[in-house]
Amino acid sequence: QLQLVESGGGLVQPGGSLRLSCAASGFALNYYSIGWFRQAPGKEREGISCIGTSHGTTTYAYSVRGRFTTYRDNAKNTVYLEMNSLKPEDTAVYYCAAGRGFYSCTVDEFDHWGAGTQVTVSS
Repeated sequence: QLQLVESGGGLVQPGGSLRLSCAASGFALNYYSIGWFRQAPGKEREGISCIGTSHGTTTYAYSVRGRFTTYRDNAKNTVYLEMNSLKPEDTAVYYCAAGRGFYSCTVDEFDHWGAGTQVTVSS
């Protein structure tokens, strides 16, 4: 059974950092594109970063570009989202998802989802 589990969320002050992990079981993550998404209360789920299978091509939403980094550790079957210079508007539930490919890093391009991890940025 394909399963994704996110971890690493929590409460952090503005300007702080967190690293989220997306661990897979039941399949090898390196054969899948991985997307990081987030959903704030009352808002739609948005794609913030996606990483492809080939050459690790990575895209970022404008709102996180330069602050967030996505990378793979295939030996650990895990994808990470390194988040720096966090802002209160980054507060959301963060999800990772796996799919066979992506063009626009949108929700409908991904088939398998984790349950999410809460990130709260507040002083």
